[in-house]
Amino acid sequence: MSQNKVLDRTGEFFEPLILDETSQGNGLCKRIIPCLDVAGGRTVKGVKFQNLRDVGDPVELAVQYQEQGADELMFLDISATREERATVYDLIRAVADRLSIPFTVGGGIRTLDDVKRLLDCGADKVSVNSAAVDRPALVEEIAVACGSQCCVVAIDARAVSAVCEAESPASVYEVVVRGGTLGTGLDAFLWAKNCYERGAGEVLLTSFDADGTLSGFDLPMVSLFSSSLPIPVIASGGARDPGSFVDVFAAAGADAALAASIFHDRLYSVAEVKARLQEEGVKVRIC
Repeated sequence: MSQNKVLDRTGEFFEPLILDETSQGNGLCKRIIPCLDVAGGRTVKGVKFQNLRDVGDPVELAVQYQEQGADELMFLDISATREERATVYDLIRAVADRLSIPFTVGGGIRTLDDVKRLLDCGADKVSVNSAAVDRPALVEEIAVACGSQCCVVAIDARAVSAVCEAESPASVYEVVVRGGTLGTGLDAFLWAKNCYERGAGEVLLTSFDADGTLSGFDLPMVSLFSSSLPIPVIASGGARDPGSFVDVFAAAGADAALAASIFHDRLYSVAEVKARLQEEGVKVRIC
């Protein structure tokens, strides 16, 4: 056995992939990423993944956010895993056909064939969550076959008093899966490190406790992951106003920030968020 191989929580040995510097976080512009949570072909939004309400057509919203200056778009079929059905490929094609910005798709991805089909439909990246927890080798398979830049690991984390893993700096955060309905006892920080070693190119870190609450990003959690991982961290959950984006970038060191409610409900536009960031000296792309 290679001395470089690592034993993961499932008892499987794997050899960490070596990522070059281009795949790691750097001083590039901070990214603003609107998120389209989709169920039944419509964009929805809830609080802590529950009480979903309809907020619009995914294609129309995608175009709207691109025109406002979004850097990327995230499309998450949030009911795909729970309902054990495939992501809506026709809808993904329709969105991708209208976009010129990077487009990440997640939800219901279980195999490398699922990933390849999504890329064929126009996705630039894929996001895996529950399936990767069930079978961590999926992360490595995607990174090897499609490139680390294509592989985003989504981690939904909630604060707990203790978890079942060995203690770590983030032992108060537990991974939840199946749309937040199932706790895993898995230390979120150790899981993020595992995914990086397997070749993940980015981590989408969502605070289950803050999701949809408009209470601001979980700055301590984001700071811990951003300062400790050599790959970009996308902060998600709790975006309140342009100031909360300033905080998550300037104080917590996130590489990108994802939001839904404040954009869907037209509390603020992407352009307004970026204007505030620019005023505060945070480097962003201005159209």
